[in-house]
Amino acid sequence: MTTAMEMPRVQECVVVACAYNSAGDCHAFAITIGSMDHAHCHTFVESPVRGGVDSLIAQVGACQRSDCRHNEQLECHASSIRVGPDNDMADCMTYAGR
Repeated sequence: MTTAMEMPRVQECVVVACAYNSAGDCHAFAITIGSMDHAHCHTFVESPVRGGVDSLIAQVGACQRSDCRHNEQLECHASSIRVGPDNDMADCMTYAGR
């Protein structure tokens, strides 16, 4: 089982429209990645209200993309991830198919 200390960090998020983004860092406690068709950041929220905790850098809490080479039992095992624009407003740019 993965502990919170072992969860991969969101090394960078370049999706400035997300309410959790501040200066390229994601300040949500944890994010969820995955959709049926791509590695979407499900924690993305576009809002003028800023969210998250300034002292935290987000971790990957869950990944639904079982076809990613970093995924084991729906948990991300990459050392860290990057989030950026791709198919929609926020996707995991670290996603790599098996």
